[in-house]
Amino acid sequence: MGSSARKKKDKQKDFQKPKLKVGKAKPKPSNFTDTSFKSKCEDFPLTISQRNIAIVNHDSAIVLKQQSIATSAPSANALFTHHLSLLSHRSDTQRRESLAYLTTAITTRRVESPLYQPLAIIIPKLLPLLQDGSNSVRVQLVKLLRSLPGDEIEEHVHLLLLYTQLGMNHLAADIRWTALDILEWLLAVAGSEVVSCAGGWTRTLNCFLVLLGWQVNETTKWSSGKASFGKASSEGKMLVKQLNVLTSFLREGLGPQYQCSEEVENASNFPLWHAEQHMPPKQSSCFDHLSLFGRAREEETEFYDNAEDRAKLFNRYQPAVEHGLQGVTREGGEVGRTAAAALKTVKECMQYHQDDKVS
Repeated sequence: MGSSARKKKDKQKDFQKPKLKVGKAKPKPSNFTDTSFKSKCEDFPLTISQRNIAIVNHDSAIVLKQQSIATSAPSANALFTHHLSLLSHRSDTQRRESLAYLTTAITTRRVESPLYQPLAIIIPKLLPLLQDGSNSVRVQLVKLLRSLPGDEIEEHVHLLLLYTQLGMNHLAADIRWTALDILEWLLAVAGSEVVSCAGGWTRTLNCFLVLLGWQVNETTKWSSGKASFGKASSEGKMLVKQLNVLTSFLREGLGPQYQCSEEVENASNFPLWHAEQHMPPKQSSCFDHLSLFGRAREEETEFYDNAEDRAKLFNRYQPAVEHGLQGVTREGGEVGRTAAAALKTVKECMQYHQDDKVS
């Protein structure tokens, strides 16, 4: 057979169908690779300790090395710190799972036991997630904030409120909703500190006016225009949420609960009336708010500890707020009822301060 015939026969082998026989295995291809083996790898944290054991005989001394292998899991503090560091992970799934772990670790700790990390470390890690693009991450963030001990939140209200005000002015409607959830939680756990901290009263009022589209002009007139940035929630749920939180905020800042509690305290200390007014101050620089030797005070960063001072400042916003609430009340439905309740709160609180001035 010549070389040409042999080459022709070799080429024909590629197009010939192999004959299969009953009871015999199918022939394997020429490039077959055996993949029947399996590999398994398990990683355990090991702690290996070595001890030297000396065996002494009369003739010689033998030194043996003994190794003990033991598994040791990371501590709860180490895991808590690790998941705190994962809050800045690029994956939203990882951020959500880390928030869920932190929430479970806080809620399942022993009663009256301290947190695994102080709030001064936890809160700055959490607040940037308020503007996270994932809705599930923000929902889990609100759950985590609600699980924090409320009696320790007052020291961090200023930082929490700053990020909340930024979220209220965000372009995305979902992020504005999350910011309102956080503000509602802050008013529930530390309402007096929210309305009295630096920028807590004026800046938050301005955020609500921008959010609702109510503006105060220099001519003391009011103008109303619905906020056009972002996609609003359906069926007016966003507006109902905004009005409910606004009502809680105004009730906390203008309500008469401070005066009532003071009268009860004075009655309990009879016959020492107003004794606390003559005691030494409990904080340093107690007259710093007067700015006697400093520069002119900025209204937005000012402290308003007294409800009367907040009521004086609210007189500037009252026409725009009342006219805006009256316009929303005409829409009827759930939105109208919520606006009517907010309008009633404003009138009752301001009427109380006017009666107090007369008396």
